[in-house]
Amino acid sequence: MEILAGFIIALAIGITGVGAGSITAPILILFFHQSATNAVTTALVFGTVVKLIATPIYLSRGHVNFHTLKYMAIGGLPAVVIGSLVLTGLDQKAMTRPVLLIVGLTVLSTAAATLWRSLSKNIALRPPVAPKWLAWIVAPIGFEVGFSSAGAGALGTIVLMRYTDLGPAEVVGTDLAFGLLLSIFAGGIHASMTGVPWVMLGKLLLGGIPAVLIGTQLIHVVSPRKMRLALCIWLIYIGGQLTWRGISGS
Repeated sequence: MEILAGFIIALAIGITGVGAGSITAPILILFFHQSATNAVTTALVFGTVVKLIATPIYLSRGHVNFHTLKYMAIGGLPAVVIGSLVLTGLDQKAMTRPVLLIVGLTVLSTAAATLWRSLSKNIALRPPVAPKWLAWIVAPIGFEVGFSSAGAGALGTIVLMRYTDLGPAEVVGTDLAFGLLLSIFAGGIHASMTGVPWVMLGKLLLGGIPAVLIGTQLIHVVSPRKMRLALCIWLIYIGGQLTWRGISGS
């Protein structure tokens, strides 16, 4: 089951750029009963490996906009380090319910925002902002990724669609590169301070590595928009479940 989960998640990442944190961590918590902190660490390291494979493919096609990526990194990298240090510096047992709640709310909000963006016909028509403002816009995303692993793909995609004039392929490629940078920094901090559940990670990667290679080739065959719509429905359910567990403690 873990191999199948890794395959499905990585396939979605390869096609849409979404899923490394917002899908992986919730699935590990709800279906494989990992602790919240272990799930965050596993999701970050898994996302790093998968994006290390996917990003160079988009880069070779010219689908990574380095000018935009530079400003995203300026805002996102310091924030992801802060978010990671905040989580790892807290009492891990006491933080289980708060992390569940935060991950759940983040997944719900990102899924709802992605659904709104996918269904909206006007969002892409608004003028882009000056690139220097991207650093401030993505800083909260960086903090959230460091704290819960969720948000880089879905929220990063929304930011790029709303505040830049990048085409669909450039949005996916640039967001993958941004997510990779965040995952490397956050995953390294989490792994060094809490350790990595290697058995779970290995099984996820057995399915994930071939799947992300397939996904990067399917972007011109499978509509990323339709794929995101399907993911949104699933994520709204998952986010609701996590939020409820965080509130009720069950």
